[in-house]
Amino acid sequence: MNQTNIQQPSFAFVAASWAALLAGFVAFLIGLWNAEMQLNEKGYYFTVLAFGLYAAISLQKSVRDRLEGIPVTGIYYGLSWIALLLAIALLTIGLFNATLQLSEKGFYAMSFMLALFGAIAVQKNTRDLQSAKPRFSETDAASFVDE
Repeated sequence: MNQTNIQQPSFAFVAASWAALLAGFVAFLIGLWNAEMQLNEKGYYFTVLAFGLYAAISLQKSVRDRLEGIPVTGIYYGLSWIALLLAIALLTIGLFNATLQLSEKGFYAMSFMLALFGAIAVQKNTRDLQSAKPRFSETDAASFVDE
């Protein structure tokens, strides 16, 4: 694996990433809960949010795997990009056609983007924390015990 020196992210950045993810996700859900729209519309927006979060995490993982020399098929990498762009397009089209006030549309768009950013940052931090941990093999452990 082509691994450069990966620094462990600071506690502040990890906390800010989780806060961004939770703030965007929870705000979007509270907005849906309080919205005066039909249940099928609420389901549409919730599904787009869940799909977008999954697509963002999948794309971030694919990009990171490629950077670290871990094989990722072109099809999966391309599908990850398509899925994320499709989720953003579905939200944009849904909000454009919705009978909501402009401020409500902006609220949903911004909370969606904040949740996507938070998901990507949390995935990156998780990966960095995993990579920064020292790894011991069984032979290392055996030589440590022998000393």
